[in-house]
Amino acid sequence: MDKQQLETAYRAYIDTLNARDWDRLGDFVADSARHNGRPFGLSGYRTMLEQDVEAIPDLVFGVDFLVIDPPHVAARLTFHCTPKGEFLGLPVHGRTVDFTENVFYRFQDGRIADVWSVIDKQAIEEQL
Repeated sequence: MDKQQLETAYRAYIDTLNARDWDRLGDFVADSARHNGRPFGLSGYRTMLEQDVEAIPDLVFGVDFLVIDPPHVAARLTFHCTPKGEFLGLPVHGRTVDFTENVFYRFQDGRIADVWSVIDKQAIEEQL
């Protein structure tokens, strides 16, 4: 995939997440996907996202910026949301918080094969 194809695919992936269209997740995520080095597979990836949305019903993935160097995509994602209970071990309990996630992807055969992500937990701590 070239840069434009990767950007188009990535933005469609984010749209799919925000639409909660889990049945389309396999269009973007490989069956053998890994998250932070752990074998997750597509089913584990879907379960993770479903649990995230259960814990944070108003979760919306905002793309602040992208850097694309095929086969890699780097993104800074923004969130303005209200976790129901604890989040990342923090007592958020219904308070609205803003934070970012720095995430790196490796695409293979047109789908996400690896994801490495770091959430700015300190930003949440400062708001509590």
